[in-house]
Amino acid sequence: MFDNKNNIEFISKLANILSKKISPSNTINSVNKLFKTYLKIDSIDFIIWDNNNLLLKDFVCDWKIFDDENRAKEINYIYSNLSLSSGNLFYFNEEEFNCELNEEQLVQIITLAENENIIIYPLISNSDVFGLMRFVVKDKDMLTKVFFEILNVSSKLLSGAIINYLLNEQMEVSLNFYKAMKDIAKIIESQYELSYIIPLIGEMIDRFISSHLIYIFINKDNKYNLVWPNACKDSHVYQLLEKITNKTEYLISENSKVGVFPIIHEDNILGAIAAYSNIEKLLQKDIDYLVQLTRQSGMTIQRANVYAEVLKYATMDALTGLNNRRQFELRLNQEVSNSKRNNNPLCGMMLDVDYFKKVNDTYGHAAGDCVLKQVSELIKNEIREYDIACRYGGEEFFIILPQTNIKEASSVAQRLRKVIEETKMDIKEAGVDGISYIKVTVSIGVCSFESSMSANDFSQCADKALYEAKTTGRNRVIVS
Repeated sequence: MFDNKNNIEFISKLANILSKKISPSNTINSVNKLFKTYLKIDSIDFIIWDNNNLLLKDFVCDWKIFDDENRAKEINYIYSNLSLSSGNLFYFNEEEFNCELNEEQLVQIITLAENENIIIYPLISNSDVFGLMRFVVKDKDMLTKVFFEILNVSSKLLSGAIINYLLNEQMEVSLNFYKAMKDIAKIIESQYELSYIIPLIGEMIDRFISSHLIYIFINKDNKYNLVWPNACKDSHVYQLLEKITNKTEYLISENSKVGVFPIIHEDNILGAIAAYSNIEKLLQKDIDYLVQLTRQSGMTIQRANVYAEVLKYATMDALTGLNNRRQFELRLNQEVSNSKRNNNPLCGMMLDVDYFKKVNDTYGHAAGDCVLKQVSELIKNEIREYDIACRYGGEEFFIILPQTNIKEASSVAQRLRKVIEETKMDIKEAGVDGISYIKVTVSIGVCSFESSMSANDFSQCADKALYEAKTTGRNRVIVS
């Protein structure tokens, strides 16, 4: 039984536990041990009422709904019949109870469950019941007026601690939101490729709206194509997508668990972001956040679309002045078709600057750019007007040689390899202290087109020859 010394000691230890900055699970474990020791309580659960989803959730277990079906029904039944009238008065089954000291009335709550040793006690904040404590008591003789006095004080301390935790959690969510907005803004400034941007945006929103699955759709020819993640099987999402117009801010399903947020730019629907859950409802603050995130994402996606459209028509690599990769693919297909149709000889060579990474690491990327520009000039000087030189990617180049047999192509490659080896590369623009010139070499793979080849086979043939040149010593030409 309790005496004043035990009472003070118990409350002091409880206050000390709740003052520590530890996780909810560790806090509740410590509270459990304390209650078992002083109040002879076998176990204690803390159940928080989620007004948005109308569900009771375990405060400790990451907000999971109770796995024990009978226990969940019991708690939901009790909570649904529990209401607070004013101050510390609350009602159960239209009967009034007093949280303060009314031992006889409080003991009646014990009989609400089949197990007579179960006590349900409300958690209260600002005269609202926001959750419950559920106890299993070993000894009924403990259920005295003093027991309920201690329980009442404990409830107030625990209620305050839980509310503070919930407020801190909400604040953290808000901070995460603003971080997500800043991160998307950074993407706008630095990235252009849609295939790279979409997963980044999806992962950011997914981490922020963690209670819902996030999907990103792109609108193409008035059809919504899922681009992140790989699959969406929920029919409710697609039903809402069909209702989107260019005036729609967002659409929420009747059960409030599914929402779609159109990505709109100048009345054009670029796509949509969808949030789905079969358990959680979307809070208004989640909706507000998603509206803002969608607007920010819309700016990013529109910019990427503009870039893609410009890139579609661009043919020149900005650094070297040679044909870019897209133009290479177009011209390669054209020359392969011409060769097949007219039975004309066609050769190609792939060239790679040897140890180019070492150039960048030693002298800096600006020096590397100087080298690439000068190698490009040497290529242009050594080939014919109708040969097609392209920057394939990084320090790799591909030269398409129409009307050229393999012997002629090999001769061009050897001449080009030699002139690059003998040329001093001017890197003064890079501003490297004490160094104005460096030398580099190249490896070259040469291939002759055969009628049985596709365009891809042809380029891969030259690539394999280049690989052999690099693995057998570099600064050489290998003919496939």
